[in-house]
Amino acid sequence: MMSCSLSFLSYCILLLVLAFCDLPLEVESRAFFVFGDSLVDNGNNNYLLTSARADSPPYGIDYPTHRATGRFSNGLNIPDIISEQLGMEPTLPYLAPQLTGDRLLVGANFASAGVGILNDTGIQFFNIIRIGKQLEYFEQYQRRVSGLIGAEQTEQLVNSALILITLGGNDFVNNYYLVPFSARSRQFSLPDYVVYLISEYRKILQKLYDLGGRRVLVTGTGPIGCVPAELAQRSTSGECSVELQRAAALFNPQLTQMLADLNSQIGANVFIAANTFTMNMDFVSNPQTYGFVTSKIACCGQGPYNGIGLCTTLSNLCPNRDIYAFWDPFHPSERANRIIVQQILTGSSEYMNPMNLSTIMALDSRT
Repeated sequence: MMSCSLSFLSYCILLLVLAFCDLPLEVESRAFFVFGDSLVDNGNNNYLLTSARADSPPYGIDYPTHRATGRFSNGLNIPDIISEQLGMEPTLPYLAPQLTGDRLLVGANFASAGVGILNDTGIQFFNIIRIGKQLEYFEQYQRRVSGLIGAEQTEQLVNSALILITLGGNDFVNNYYLVPFSARSRQFSLPDYVVYLISEYRKILQKLYDLGGRRVLVTGTGPIGCVPAELAQRSTSGECSVELQRAAALFNPQLTQMLADLNSQIGANVFIAANTFTMNMDFVSNPQTYGFVTSKIACCGQGPYNGIGLCTTLSNLCPNRDIYAFWDPFHPSERANRIIVQQILTGSSEYMNPMNLSTIMALDSRT
């Protein structure tokens, strides 16, 4: 066996790093909590009387069980892939009856498809878990865990947990732009609406901090004007909706600035901005570079761009989901989600501010 001389040591270290860079990160056990909308819901809405559900085929066609689970995906969604990459046990939906005993210590997913920053977002879906209720459930969760391991250990579990929150897109597509002359569009100009959303989101994140959150990944909105649903409604020749893209372009920088202000107020990097707009636009703009045949047509749907209505057994369905950037009219495919998570894990400051998730895990492992 060849030994490494001192002069050759750096080369040997590089080989070792390269050999292990594709393996899931092994981390000390920590809880994982998820809040937000359909991009991260893993089945809470299955337990609600709502039209915002993904619990029937062909949803879940590529999930390990090949069954619809309530995820708005052909397979895994972003929280699933984060758990997988960090070597953590996947979280259960908070409403799942199986979430008891030791399973509670893994964390919980509180997300609910259709919700937004504002309480009037998604009202057409009727019974969904609005973000205020998700935070109430988080308080309830902590009381339940205190009964298992005591208040002090529960506080430690929550403080050391990783948290993901995804909100904002629905406040545009399922509120401000849902119908012409919506109530919110009559109340606010777009720039003023964005300022209002950011101010309301700040209150939500402050509450999350008050409830013990100390490592919170906050995703911005994706390119909401480029999803197949919006192309079907607003595009004449496949171009993204200028107005919806403008909304995202106003919202995301203000979100990043608000998170920086919160961190400055707290005196620690609690809130991490994930630039999911740019992460998505990479493959929306250049699908072939990422191995996709299209970023305009959904794999599952009907009408122009397969962007009309829900994904059902009556929909058009592509045979190979890995070559479609979008699974249904609004949601990325599992493979697209994997590209997004890779940037969350290892992306530069263009994607993750002030640091990526791998850096967070390395820092936290020392404390």
